[in-house]
Amino acid sequence: MGGGSNNSHNIDNGKYVRYTPEQVEALERLYNDCPKPSSMRRQQLIRECPILSNIEPKQIKVWFQNRRCREKQRKEASRLQAVNRKLTAMNKLLMEENDRLQKQVSHLVYENSYFRQHPQNQGNLATTDTSCESVVTSGQHHLTPQHQPRDASPAGLLSIADETLTEFISKATGTAVEWVQMPGMKPGPDSIGIVAISHGCTGIAARACGLVGLDPTRVAEILKDRPCWLRDCRSLDIVNVLSTANGGTLELIYMQLYAPTTLAPARDFWMLRYTSVMEDGSLVICERSLNNTQNGPSMPPSPHFVRAEILPSGYLIRPCEGGGSILHIVDHFDLEPWSVPEVLRSLYESSTLLAQRTTMAALRYLRQISQEISQPNVTGWGRRPAALRALSQRLSKGFNEAVNGFSDEGWSMLESDGIDDVTLLVNSSPTKMMMTSSLPFSNGFTSMPSAVLCAKASMLLQNVPPSILLRFLREHRQEWADNSIDAYSAAAIKAGPCSVPIPRPGSFGGQVILPLAHTIENEEFMEVIKLESLGHYQEDMMMPADIFLLQMCSGVDENAVESCAELIFAPIDASFSDDAPIIPSGFRIIPLESKSEGLSPNRTLDLASALDVGSRTAGDSCGSRGNTKSVMTIAFQLAFEMHMQENVASMARQYVRSVIASVQRVALALSPSSHQLSGGLRPPPASPEAHTLARWISHSYRCYLGVELLKPNGTDLLKSLWHHPDAVMCCSLKALPPVFTFANQAGLDMLETTLVALQDITLEKIFDNNGKKTLCSDFPQIMQQGFMCIDGGICMSSMGRAVTYEKAVAWKVLNDDEEPHCICFMFLNWSFI
Repeated sequence: MGGGSNNSHNIDNGKYVRYTPEQVEALERLYNDCPKPSSMRRQQLIRECPILSNIEPKQIKVWFQNRRCREKQRKEASRLQAVNRKLTAMNKLLMEENDRLQKQVSHLVYENSYFRQHPQNQGNLATTDTSCESVVTSGQHHLTPQHQPRDASPAGLLSIADETLTEFISKATGTAVEWVQMPGMKPGPDSIGIVAISHGCTGIAARACGLVGLDPTRVAEILKDRPCWLRDCRSLDIVNVLSTANGGTLELIYMQLYAPTTLAPARDFWMLRYTSVMEDGSLVICERSLNNTQNGPSMPPSPHFVRAEILPSGYLIRPCEGGGSILHIVDHFDLEPWSVPEVLRSLYESSTLLAQRTTMAALRYLRQISQEISQPNVTGWGRRPAALRALSQRLSKGFNEAVNGFSDEGWSMLESDGIDDVTLLVNSSPTKMMMTSSLPFSNGFTSMPSAVLCAKASMLLQNVPPSILLRFLREHRQEWADNSIDAYSAAAIKAGPCSVPIPRPGSFGGQVILPLAHTIENEEFMEVIKLESLGHYQEDMMMPADIFLLQMCSGVDENAVESCAELIFAPIDASFSDDAPIIPSGFRIIPLESKSEGLSPNRTLDLASALDVGSRTAGDSCGSRGNTKSVMTIAFQLAFEMHMQENVASMARQYVRSVIASVQRVALALSPSSHQLSGGLRPPPASPEAHTLARWISHSYRCYLGVELLKPNGTDLLKSLWHHPDAVMCCSLKALPPVFTFANQAGLDMLETTLVALQDITLEKIFDNNGKKTLCSDFPQIMQQGFMCIDGGICMSSMGRAVTYEKAVAWKVLNDDEEPHCICFMFLNWSFI
């Protein structure tokens, strides 16, 4: 129905209409403008188009319904075809992987039988596949020994390139390296690809293969531009380019990588890159270091860098039937772990971390570019995905520059105050100051910050997964941030005159998270944070009424194995232009592979440990990862005028130390084994054991209200209280203002907090003005009568969200000596507004 015809239109008992091409054209024009027109719009169309005048409005309505149905069917058919092509290509990949694994099994069987027959020669086995598709070695020797200097003349470079190509292909599709599947990575149509890490080879290596919706030429172009997709890449300079007889290219490249932490130097590479087309039409890009060459160009050592080595690595790009590419990636590095402190060496000896930060990053970036091309939709704040991607790269690059503080970028170190926990650097170079260009201020001032100060530090953490700690830092900014510093930063980028703030403990405002978009396949997301309740700072400095932070967050997935977690933010102007100045600060947490179990001294159990549930954010998923270590790097940047350097430096040093203390406190509290570790946040000295508190709460409720709070059905009172459907929370009678000391799971959910952070929430903070008045007037009644029923109303969570409740009950909790211990509140039928 609704198709074109050469016959004139006619109506057959109102059931069937045959349209002329002219009528179909007119209807199609309207459909393109409005696929679902209203009744009034359809009648208007009949009036405006005489050729539709003797077609009933009902028939036109049916035409549009059919047209929408056909469009939906067409899109679904197109989607299914794309899924089928993807599954076909994935099946091909899996079959190739199966063949490779069968070859690897054959070699392992051969090695095993050889070892059994010649146990004295186990260190000397070296077998080469006659098909030249794979090379197997054992022990800790390079695949191609390079003890003698290699010839770096053009002919020698071509020989090295051919050798590199052979070794790379054997790693990508053969058995030159023993690959094991990366933990947590399951291949499938929606996965990023097949990811494996090396076992028992020199250095660290990772391998991945997957499908990319871009043609091979475009894929090669992107991969060769390493700084665009590898956040750790500082620079890549092509020193010389040579053409080969087969149409390929040889490139001599000098590359620098940022150091991920302040505790280790950065890495650089002097390498050869070979690009060629194979006989089957596949594109190959392979590379290796040229650290031991003669008779050719060389790159002298650079200060502040450790020369590392790239072993034969690269990319194999094959065209895929139906469009796109099949991509094989091999990254094989020797990062010279001897040059870093022993506690950090696992950073440079972890193939899993290499896969996360480099190999998988390439696949994610390519898939993101493909998605941007197919869905170039405008996202949050009117930004297209490409613009958001550029902003995230600026945030990451600015943070890496602050962490590394290279002198050739203008950074110079300030003298220490005698304690070396925090490093201060200053940058007043013109290039850096272009980030804080002068803007006319509404009051006539046009002051421009003349320098940027960076305060940075690194710290070791134990027994807390990076994803959980980072998520807590993101969701509970008030636990570590000082809004006076945020206000100062916002005033600085506005280029108005400002004074050094005086930190105000406890003066945290609320925060509103405005999501922008997910990038890099949901591994990273960006958002704008609006800080609230900061009006009192306007008395101290010239600043806008609202403070906005552009924030990038990654690595919050608890299921990701050894994933690096980052929270990077920068103050922005409300206009949020693409070229707005960005001075990033933030946190980076990188897991360290632990080779020994951590110590677990005993400690008095609190409620969470007695329940065996941990704090709400710690979750069961991290129980198996309790004995983990990680390194956190903190870097905060502040723009300032040179005459304020001494004051700003003192403020920054004090602020970073307070942040470190807050992070240590939170990390200890979030640790799954925090209840066996000494130190950290504890319940107040007079707090009873968890089971005793549950018994007091239940007994007092029964005494004052005459009914049972918890059903005595033989189950554990503590667990019954913890899983009670209503929000139950206890408030101390000794602290002024009263603070919460305990809440069950529903109470923690309602307050959007954890058992540890609960101790920082006061009773008056959760009530609005009416609730506070009611509480003040009725509090004596609770102490005298023992209980009080509160009418339904509204309260606030710790995140500033409004919570409505149907009714609340408050009662006095008595201890075994019949003395008041605390006040317990129960909120019935609560929900977020």
